[in-house]
Amino acid sequence: MSTTREMLSRTLQLRNGLSIPQIQLGLYMMSPAETKRAVRSALIAGYRGFDSAQWYGNEKETGQAINAFLADPALNKEGLTRQDIFYTTKLRSNSTSREQVRKSIQKSVKECGLGYVDLFLLHSPYGGKEARRESWAAVLEAVEAGEVKSAGVSNYGVGHLGEFEEGKRPVVNQIEVHPFNTQGEIREKCKEMGVLVEAYAPLVRGVRFSDKTVKGLAGRYGVSSAQVLVRWSIQHGFVTLPKSAKEERLISNADVGGFELSKEDMEGLDALDEKLVTDWNPTDAP
Repeated sequence: MSTTREMLSRTLQLRNGLSIPQIQLGLYMMSPAETKRAVRSALIAGYRGFDSAQWYGNEKETGQAINAFLADPALNKEGLTRQDIFYTTKLRSNSTSREQVRKSIQKSVKECGLGYVDLFLLHSPYGGKEARRESWAAVLEAVEAGEVKSAGVSNYGVGHLGEFEEGKRPVVNQIEVHPFNTQGEIREKCKEMGVLVEAYAPLVRGVRFSDKTVKGLAGRYGVSSAQVLVRWSIQHGFVTLPKSAKEERLISNADVGGFELSKEDMEGLDALDEKLVTDWNPTDAP
């Protein structure tokens, strides 16, 4: 069985050949102070991937916490370097001005202070087809310039994914995915296109921890409801982004190497799908 650190060291391969940590810390709705504490605790625990966004308002603090950890030999006992950390951020709003988006990306790179962004996403498909096209072109230019290593999207539906040209497809699509919103059609389209699915809100923001199926499995496997949900995400092959600002919980969320859900239990969780949206759902945006 895998230890927590072994689980956190697991990576998946992106279609461009680069690797991405399978379990990362989501930083949505974290204040700047919470972000610094959580990122520090997560790095010490073994996390190597962090998911921020312009909209979250914590790009600067995420970078500061990462740089402080890397520079402190008392904490960074493995001698990790910037290349060992995977940092994601996202564009606040698509624009028909490619130049405006390029400047926004450059601002994010400067804000985090990490030298480059490992994965930059268009946060949503809002703005219309032209804005999506121009914004995507700007992200690809940032990859060419070395400001960004990989380019992806978030909250893109089947129709939006169909707009990409063969050689200019995103490496990931970050969408809300959990047993209560399995996103079957979008996942199938991503699979067809070679686009990796990143699952945000994998813990359903805690609103289904008491569901009888989830709670029953947690009892049977001797784990928490959160661990059942993270394990479901991993076994489906997603990059999963459980969020917690509390040290104990962020460690527990990644402690999922000691059990494996059976085929029948995975199917039972899949059957819970109710198209539950816990925050927003731009996947049908025009």
